[in-house]
Amino acid sequence: MSWFRFFRRKRSDAELQEEMASFLNEEMADNVARGMSKEEARRQAHMKLGSREKVRESLWAQNSFQPLTSVARDVKFACRTLRRTPGFSLVAVIVVALCIGAATSLFTIARSVLLRPLPFHDPDKLVMSYEDRTKDGVRPAKPGYNPVSPADFYDWRSKTHGFEDMAVTRGAGYNLTGEHGELPESVRAAAGSWNLMRVLGVQPAVGRWFTEAEDKPGSTLVMLTWSVYQRRFGGDAAIVGHQIHLDDKPYTVVGVLPSWFRYPDAGIVLWVPYQGDMGETLLHHDYHQSQVIARMKDGVSLASAVAQVQAVQMQLHLAYPNEPVHDLVEMRPLHEDVTGDVKQPLQLMLGAVACMLLIGCLNVSNLLVARGAARQREVAIRSALGAQRGALIREQMTESVLICLVGGAFGVALSVLATQILAHAWKDLPSVQSIHLDGTVIAFACALMCVAALVAGLLPALSSTDKSMLSAMQSSARTGASSMGRTALRKWMLTVEIAITVVLLVAAGLLGKSFLKLRTTDVGCVTKNVLTLRYSLPDKQYDTPEKINAFHESLLERVRALPGVKAVALGNTVPAAGYWGDFVFTVKEHPPLQAGAPLQIGLERWADPGYFTGLGIPLVRGRFFTNQDRLDRAYKVIISKQLADRYFPGEDAIGRHLHVAAHALKGKPDAVDYEIVGVVGDVIYQVGKEARPMMYFPLLDGTMGGATLAVRTQYDALQLALPIQKQIAALDPGLPVADVRTMDQVVGESLGNQSLSAALVLAFAVLSLLLASVGLYGVLSYLTVQRTQELGIRMALGARRDQLLQQMLVDGMKPALFGLGLGMVASFAVTRVLQSMLFGTKPLDPAVLFGVIATLLLVAMCACLVPAWRASRIEPMQALRME
Repeated sequence: MSWFRFFRRKRSDAELQEEMASFLNEEMADNVARGMSKEEARRQAHMKLGSREKVRESLWAQNSFQPLTSVARDVKFACRTLRRTPGFSLVAVIVVALCIGAATSLFTIARSVLLRPLPFHDPDKLVMSYEDRTKDGVRPAKPGYNPVSPADFYDWRSKTHGFEDMAVTRGAGYNLTGEHGELPESVRAAAGSWNLMRVLGVQPAVGRWFTEAEDKPGSTLVMLTWSVYQRRFGGDAAIVGHQIHLDDKPYTVVGVLPSWFRYPDAGIVLWVPYQGDMGETLLHHDYHQSQVIARMKDGVSLASAVAQVQAVQMQLHLAYPNEPVHDLVEMRPLHEDVTGDVKQPLQLMLGAVACMLLIGCLNVSNLLVARGAARQREVAIRSALGAQRGALIREQMTESVLICLVGGAFGVALSVLATQILAHAWKDLPSVQSIHLDGTVIAFACALMCVAALVAGLLPALSSTDKSMLSAMQSSARTGASSMGRTALRKWMLTVEIAITVVLLVAAGLLGKSFLKLRTTDVGCVTKNVLTLRYSLPDKQYDTPEKINAFHESLLERVRALPGVKAVALGNTVPAAGYWGDFVFTVKEHPPLQAGAPLQIGLERWADPGYFTGLGIPLVRGRFFTNQDRLDRAYKVIISKQLADRYFPGEDAIGRHLHVAAHALKGKPDAVDYEIVGVVGDVIYQVGKEARPMMYFPLLDGTMGGATLAVRTQYDALQLALPIQKQIAALDPGLPVADVRTMDQVVGESLGNQSLSAALVLAFAVLSLLLASVGLYGVLSYLTVQRTQELGIRMALGARRDQLLQQMLVDGMKPALFGLGLGMVASFAVTRVLQSMLFGTKPLDPAVLFGVIATLLLVAMCACLVPAWRASRIEPMQALRME
């Protein structure tokens, strides 16, 4: 058979009919000429020709591709069958669309974030290097991944040869001043060593990167990212070589990075040389603020390269025993480092959506089993007339394929919108610019449709064709062993559905309770009606401590005078806003620490005299700062209760002195002893993290140009955002503000994406519960119809209606109870995986488990009640008359 003849089948058929008509006419004319009557002539002509339909069918078969013809016939038959039951078809398509849409959306994100390699040259050779410390000489089970100090990095790079090269980065921030009337803007930036782009294998889109000679203290060069290049400078390449002003200092633009470059995250808009504003900190091993990227050398194993760095780090640790120089080096692939915070939540949600997809397939399968029961006699008759079992299975599988294809098409369209919403809602999602629908995603969706069609359609197709024609025709349409077999199959599938639903409900319950625990965590300060915003005074304009203090105090005075303001606090940060660094200290009155003893470390905070009162942080002992604790008289410190309890057990900390060597870098080489004047309540630096010892230093010492303003109000705090910014603009029109948020928003952002993970898993669990309840309702309704005659006979023999109601409820609840038991057993294993994502919640939390059991039993009871009540209302005589 040629494709040419295949596509000309209809034309060939028409030509054949013309030929046969012509043959009949000629033959009839010849017969009439021989003396036959017209009727006899026609009869003889038709007898000579034979069956015209058989001839046409023979030619049609010769010109047809049989497998394709069979498929087309099955598709037409399936379409007619589905059109006859629009309700069933609509429900099945919606279920498939929701499940495949959710799965495709999450796969789109997971592929871009977890599976797609980073857009760098040989990304598999890039690793991130961190520092860590042993505890009592034992390597921690979970690596700490602490930032690296600048001096450690330069020692690593100069004294080891296991890597092709090593580069370093750190965070930064600047005030970008408008050049042509644009508003000033506070922007996030990063500083990178001169060889960073060479290590990553990135070429600038415009201009160049920094040279080795340009990466030095005092350097005023800047590299633009594509986003700020387009948004702020209109994509004009002429900006290269010109100057922009950062913190009122002129910086020369040397280049523009490619549009796809989003490292380390999309919030970075500028790059400056690493050593540009480092100063003396380049020489110190105790300023851990940098991230090190290394490229592996060909022929050198990672273990060998790490061993070289580890040896150097151990030497540094021994050389500086009284400084926070770590004794361990940890490394991990750059891809793992970028995706570390989202990998586990994504895997969790992929597992949840896979469970929901399986439940959806089983639900569709249940519906197809019910349809198979209704078409039992049709299938038996067709089988008796010669239909092969394979053909019957193929026809029913075609229905499943059509349902999944149509539902999958709608699901893919739905996934485009869902992906955009999810990518926007997920904070700090890496590689977000590469998340889009492409051929691979479509291929995955098509494969998912095929698998769903196989899972949903194979069992019903086999079930509806496994009985002999004779037994099916001899049995009643609503009774018989075959019906009971289908009922058992539906109950088995429903049990699996409910078991998977229980696992999802337990996971959602645990994540939900953990999120509520996080959301209601006591931060240690007032969070209601508190507005926060941040500003950073440029060093060039505010070049003396007196100028810095003058601005701070003028702003505080202006804000306190605004209507509705109850209290104002000023510090370098607020509780729950992040780590913000720590200092090593010693107690002057205590004996020196022994060699190898754990260092005494506290988080560093800066506060004005009204900070603690403004934020409602209680005073435990001593006093708060006063206006006299300023400039040269600012050598006072307030400590948290946890620091007092840990480092001053059994003694009064007031009057003692903390020696903070790191403060020598702030221009006070001889004044690093701070008298403890007060002890305040503990606050947390991040929701979900344990409180850490804290040290509060006077903000009015005049060294802290960057500050966070916190304003407690009598009403909605956001209403004061604009008035406060106007007060700042009145003091300095060129000073931008950033991070305008309420304390509730600060706490919410501290939660990260845990609320999103909990919400999505809960949504999948609720949808699965709905599907399972619908399946339970359908099974019991089907069972009621199947047993109508039996129930009528029972009632005729004296059975009471309440007995029938109880019996039907028991029959309906059996798969629910079996599924509940299986689900609980599976949950015991699954919840262990969730343990690292839980806060204040046990993996086998009794309240969550009892809640899931009660919810499932209640939903199952409601789903069973209506069919059971209908069964108990059957009239005996009417049931006995039914076939």
